[in-house]
Amino acid sequence: MRKVAIIGVGHVGSTTAYTLISKNIVDELVLFDSKDNILKAELNDLMDGQMEQNNQVRLIGPDIAELVDTDVIIFAAGDISIFEGNPDRFAELNLTKSIVAEWTPLIKKSGFKGIILNITNPCDVITQYLQELTGFPRERVFGTGTSLDTGRMKHAVSKSLKVHPSAIDGYVIGEHGESQFVAWSSVRIGGIPITESLNTEKLNALDNAARDGGWVTFRGKGYTSYGIAIQAVKIVEAILNDNYLVVPVSHYHPVEACYVGSPAKVSREGISESFPLTLTDTEQKKWQHTIQTIHSMYETI
Repeated sequence: MRKVAIIGVGHVGSTTAYTLISKNIVDELVLFDSKDNILKAELNDLMDGQMEQNNQVRLIGPDIAELVDTDVIIFAAGDISIFEGNPDRFAELNLTKSIVAEWTPLIKKSGFKGIILNITNPCDVITQYLQELTGFPRERVFGTGTSLDTGRMKHAVSKSLKVHPSAIDGYVIGEHGESQFVAWSSVRIGGIPITESLNTEKLNALDNAARDGGWVTFRGKGYTSYGIAIQAVKIVEAILNDNYLVVPVSHYHPVEACYVGSPAKVSREGISESFPLTLTDTEQKKWQHTIQTIHSMYETI
């Protein structure tokens, strides 16, 4: 049985739940939320939403005991309204660190032995806090990191150069926040380095377009949900199916002594291997800056 729990069923958590169900990735889904009325509503709506499906997912209400045989916990708790009008994910930290402190003793007490995938922002700092408070092995606690940002980069490149996203390889790395950056030296289109066809000015324009992608969505509807949900579900599917997917997630880097987004291999064991990129001198400076940003943020906890 493929069993997943989601802690926090706001816009992101509920969209992730629906995506898991519609793609037939799970057999059982356990939902938790601090707002009982929202939780009941989502459980009911998700059940209605699968009435015409041949495969029925068993939906389970909030019961900590259910975590003992759960494969993956998706941690998606938070309050997006705090982020409104403030481009810095640091604004969420005061709230989300307290949510982590509330949930980690319950997760530990439950006997949970699976993998925690964190979405909650600031993603890198909260993922590290989750790992430290649970004491779980680092390879079993990681975050969605820059997977969404990489998707937005591919969206921008695809739209600008009129190529299908599947032809684009490469990564956004670093903090899932303002100090992230596109490692253009890693980007290939049909196997050809993008730096061979575009100059720095055009690459910077694409970088800005990718960064603005999230804000286009946020300014229009007040939150983002589909993009991050599809990335989270892709990662969960890789865990459950032991796919050895290489994806830029927030995982622990011993040299940097922190969690940060970069390519890693994801399987049923969690993070089985990290794939450090060979960066240019300019990119290396950006990498050091993003590491310093994450450390500074974590120190405030």
